[in-house]
Amino acid sequence: MIWDELEVGLTRLAAAGLSRRRRALDSPCGPEAVVEGQRVVAFCSNDYLGLAAHPALVAAVREAAGRWGVGSGASHVVSGHLRPHGELEERLAAFVGRERALYFTTGYMANLAIAPALLERHDAIFADRLNHASLIDAALLTRAEHLRYPHGDVETLARRLAQSRARRKLILTDAVFSMDGDLAPLPELLALAERFDAWLVVDDAHGFGVLGPNGRGSLAHFKLPASPRLILMGTLGKAAGVSGAFVAGDRRVIEWLMQRARPYIFTTASSPVIAAALLASLELIAAGDERREHLQRLVARLRAGLDGLPWRLSPSRTAIQPVLIGGNEAAVGLAERLFARGLWVPAIRPPTVPTGTARLRISLSAAHRETQIDALIAALHDCVDDERG
Repeated sequence: MIWDELEVGLTRLAAAGLSRRRRALDSPCGPEAVVEGQRVVAFCSNDYLGLAAHPALVAAVREAAGRWGVGSGASHVVSGHLRPHGELEERLAAFVGRERALYFTTGYMANLAIAPALLERHDAIFADRLNHASLIDAALLTRAEHLRYPHGDVETLARRLAQSRARRKLILTDAVFSMDGDLAPLPELLALAERFDAWLVVDDAHGFGVLGPNGRGSLAHFKLPASPRLILMGTLGKAAGVSGAFVAGDRRVIEWLMQRARPYIFTTASSPVIAAALLASLELIAAGDERREHLQRLVARLRAGLDGLPWRLSPSRTAIQPVLIGGNEAAVGLAERLFARGLWVPAIRPPTVPTGTARLRISLSAAHRETQIDALIAALHDCVDDERG
């Protein structure tokens, strides 16, 4: 029976330490949370600038709901494209220095839109091996040849591009890798795109709002030019504190996506109150240098405090600070011990990360205090001392 197969599969997941668990929060997203009746310090959200519950965003939602209601009622290309959506796209394009932007309901949908609209059979995608699941799924949807190169390996990528006889080529990469926190070599990737006449699609989910002047993202961090072959995807549910995503680039590319991208055409537009909240968020991001500086101080404090522990700390200078544990059960056990101490740090296991690299993924926010970082450092040292007896 098919139900028996599911039971067997679930049992195997549990035995391998791979079962996922949802915890219900009784508090807004923030550095402190009430989870199942327990108050904890949360190091697990992507709210990097601490904007998810900011009063300015809440006020923008209230005002917009009174004027625009809460639903859009249709797809953007039918009747669901309200004025706040258009204003948001214009502001986003100007903010990241691109000709035009298109707003999507989620980052996953935005990534599923780009490559399948640009490529088909007989084309080729060249993807970093550690790309996010949405980029992997997008590559599969194109039915193009999907060639994965070792993480950050520009030389191997160059050889594969040179060997390819595909009609159209597309390089696909995260900017900041979500489970490692390191940055892709974007200047080198753009140079290869220019050399081999390829698209370069960059997922800046974890760089937008955090990196670059005024938080304009990874492209600004590297001072990359506004090349027409460079297509930027940025999410708005992380540093921006709300939800949704955008794709920005050459006006012809964006018009093509509006005309042909199935995840954009065949879905109801998001609520106009979300767009209004994001317009308020963009102002806070642009003026958020103090928040970003505080976040970098927290990163440095954490890394210094964890130096000397037996686990490997990923070489990340971003808000994502993974501590590599190795085994699934060991990572889960450590996360549970921290939770019992009032510190919520998620254990990340396969298939999200490669087998044997289960880890604690510490996510820092500008809303965290130094004392909270110190408490996490002390708890991890105590856990090591407990293991050593």
